[in-house]
Amino acid sequence: MEQIFTALLPIFFIILLGYFLKKVSFPHESFWQYADKFTYYILFPSLLIYKLINASITGIDGFNFVLSGIITLIVVTGLLVFINRFIFRFEAKAFTSIYQGSVRFNTYVFLALIDAMFGDKGLVLAALLITFMIPLLNIFCVGIFSIYTPTDKISVKGFIKSLAKNPLIVACIVGGGLNYLGVSLFLPLDKTLQLLSSAALPLGLLSVGVGLSISQLNDVKMELFFSTFVKLAVFPFLIMFIGMALDIDGIALGILILFGAMPTASSSYILARQLGGDLKLMSAIITLQTLVSMGTITVILSILPNS
Repeated sequence: MEQIFTALLPIFFIILLGYFLKKVSFPHESFWQYADKFTYYILFPSLLIYKLINASITGIDGFNFVLSGIITLIVVTGLLVFINRFIFRFEAKAFTSIYQGSVRFNTYVFLALIDAMFGDKGLVLAALLITFMIPLLNIFCVGIFSIYTPTDKISVKGFIKSLAKNPLIVACIVGGGLNYLGVSLFLPLDKTLQLLSSAALPLGLLSVGVGLSISQLNDVKMELFFSTFVKLAVFPFLIMFIGMALDIDGIALGILILFGAMPTASSSYILARQLGGDLKLMSAIITLQTLVSMGTITVILSILPNS
């Protein structure tokens, strides 16, 4: 339990610090818009490339590990569509936000927790998982939008291009590929990536805090609680059971549990805005899940086996 609090509390303190800085308008709001882009396109790719190039990836069998995440996503998607069709019948725009809130994950929080709890070996497995899950999650989310809120804004060519240009996916492929080929970086370049990567996690977590919008929680809806329950309770337990059924254990199982327990991605709001989702509900889901996950992650890691 002490290890869990030691890993979690600094992360959530930085998130809360980000929210405090937003409330006191320091730095100016425009700073955070550029800082978030800098983190997403420069700092986090530097972190992933640096860790993957310098990691030992021999002996890692990732097939069932990644398959656990894929199967869980398919099961949760089927469950949500079934519940929406036969039980709750959510309004179409609201369901797209519920869906994103139920399946997507915050990369910044995920990598920060993995680094704190499992170190470099954990980051290698986490990078392997997100390399496959980020594109798959985007495909599923865009598919839900195309069914429930059809719009001519969805282009197959544009969608594929956006995946190919995703900096996190590109970084995982580059870092893993160079490691596999046995390529070592020019030492000053390697040190440059190391320095950049050291800033990725704290600045990313501050951005998560800046993105919180407490005021959106005033208009509480059942959709908000439903999405939060599925993401923070159903998803992590389901991915644990599927992982164990596929003989995943140890650090790998712990990473799957953490992946499932993550609050939804802040970028869910951007996709909702682009494709006609319920923006107010999406903002509320992101905020509530981020706050509630401070407690649920602690509980999950303290009671689940092999965590």
